[in-house]
This record gives sequence, structure tokens and C-alpha cells, in this order.
Amino acid sequence: MIERNELAAWLRLAETPRFGRASARRVLAALGSPQAVFEARLGVLRDVVGAAAAAALAEPPATLADLVGTTWRWLAEGEQRGVVTLADADYPAALLETADPPLLLHVQGRIELLAAVSIAAVGSRNPTPQGIENARAFARCLSQARVTVVSGLALGIDGAAHAGALEGPGSTIAVVGTGLDIVYPKRHRDLARRIAEQGLMVSEYSLGTPPLAPHFPQRNRVIAGLTRGTLVVEAATQSGSLITARLAAECGRDVFAVPGSIHAPQSRGCHALLKQGAKLVDSAQDILEELRLGAPGAMPEAPEAGSRAVDPLLQALGHDPVTLDALAERTGVKPAELNARLLELELEGQVARLPGQQFQRVARG
Repeated sequence: MIERNELAAWLRLAETPRFGRASARRVLAALGSPQAVFEARLGVLRDVVGAAAAAALAEPPATLADLVGTTWRWLAEGEQRGVVTLADADYPAALLETADPPLLLHVQGRIELLAAVSIAAVGSRNPTPQGIENARAFARCLSQARVTVVSGLALGIDGAAHAGALEGPGSTIAVVGTGLDIVYPKRHRDLARRIAEQGLMVSEYSLGTPPLAPHFPQRNRVIAGLTRGTLVVEAATQSGSLITARLAAECGRDVFAVPGSIHAPQSRGCHALLKQGAKLVDSAQDILEELRLGAPGAMPEAPEAGSRAVDPLLQALGHDPVTLDALAERTGVKPAELNARLLELELEGQVARLPGQQFQRVARG
């Protein structure tokens, strides 16, 4: 476990106002440790990072003592909690290879997952029912193949990916944009608890840090940097998931995208990625083969052709959203009769009712 004096030095370096991560890494490379940085003469610091940055380092943040005390108590009060710094052997090698690795990571859970083979799974906060099912199925199958699934604990695709990954031995890592003592969104409080118990919670932000908008794009670079590749399940053209995909590509990591309907706004971001060279995938097996990770241990097998009759109405639905009127024209069945049958399929979980009186077939993984 980190010593209190060492923790204080790292937190001071990370929390010093007007002193960025690039300057911090430069001064660490020159002097070796945060303790050495704060023991160095002002002239030495000026030579390394310039006068303004050296002056910033000379004054401890006003909140430092309280932050050190809060963090120290947090470490002592719960199991499987830690602070991993750039100097630690446990710091993930994949993240260390990126252009902007965090100075330190607060972690809670299975710290060994930082070294696991992992894939990021990200996407829309407002996905379709099929997108939710796809995210969960991909994540479950990757986890069953002992690949850890990394995501950002957001609503929608992120939450579904975490939940699916918890069903397998690969488990999941949640990289969050707040302090680890704050769960955001609150709706994911139970999911965060399960991840802390069975997977790993990670944040570069100090305890008490609230959900601030600039932190989430910053968080995305950690998601991309930890992993061998990033899977985008559904994303609009302005989605933050595309930031994660871009960061992954800049790190030299693979980008995978699940195609969807050309009419669905949630698929446009994925289609844009595919045009830019992302790899099209329609199963977790495609990712495992691309990364040469071997056959999954417990992937569900697809039914053999002809082994199960498909409902004619499901066949008529296809996989794109369709209105009731269009479906009536397609099938020749009266709308009132269609409505009754669609309700049955909805209750069985095979059809989802979408806004605008549209329906979509839900394929289960």
C-alpha cells in the first residue's frame, strides 16, 4: 500500500493549479519522484518546466491536507481500494504507452484486471432496444472468452456492456469521470457496487470530484488507452463514443463498429466509422478472431438452419424499425390484428415498441 507521505506528494502534483499533466510527466522524468520535485530548488524546476510552472509548484493547493486525509481514510475503510501511480508496477502498460497517461488512478475492486486483455465497448446513451441487447450479448461473449470489457458507466450502451460482462469470468472495468466516492449517473448505483465487488472501478479524479462536463471526454482517453481495441455498438454522429474511437485509433488500437439501419440516427456514427476504416463486426467472434485471442469458451451457438421455425410476422418485420401502417402493407394483415399480435411478441421480448408508433424486432444473443 502507498505510504501517506508518498500519497500526499502525488496528490499535490496532480492537484496543483495551472500545472498540467504534460508538465508533471516532464518534471517526473527529470527528477524521478514527486517527493524529489517538491524538494528541488526553484531554479532547477525553472530549468525543467519554466518559470510559471515552477512558481505554481511552490504553493501547495489550499485543499491538499483535507484531500490527503479523505483519501487516506477511503483507502483504510474499504477492501480492494488503492491508488496506482505512474511509478507503480501495477500501472497498466497499455495506458503507459499512450500520449497522455494519467499521473495516478484511484481503483476499487480487482486490481489485477488492469493487466488483463481487454476491449472497450461504448455507444449511445439513448440506444435502441436492439442496441442494448447487442451490447450485452457482445460483452457477455467477450467476457466468457476471458476478455475484460471496459466502458464508462454511462446510461445506455455502457451500462448494458458492463452488465453483460459481469456474466463471464473476464468481468468488466468501469472508468468514471468523477471521484470513486460518487456514482454518476445515480441510476447505476447498484451496477457500480456490483462492478466494485466483481470487476474494477477506476478514476483519475480525486475523491469528491463531481460530474463535470469536461471530465468525460478526458475519461474516454483512459477507456481507449487501457484496451486492445474499441467496439462502438450504436452512436449518433456527434456521440462522445466517436471521441473514444478516435483516441483508440490514435493509440494504434483497433476500432470495431456494429452496423445498423441506414434510417436509424443511432447507427450513423457507426457507419461513419466504417467509412473511415473501422472493422465491421456482427459477433464477438469477429473481434476475437481479429485480435487472435482464440475461440471463446462459452459462446452461445447459433441455431442450425431449419431447427426452429421463425414467426412470419418477425420475418416481415426484418431488423429495421417499421411503422404499423408499413407493416400492414407488407403483410396484408389489418392493423387491429397486427396490434394484438405485436403486443404478444412485445410481451415475449421479441419486439420493441419505439417512439412514433414504430416497432423493431429484437434478436437475442
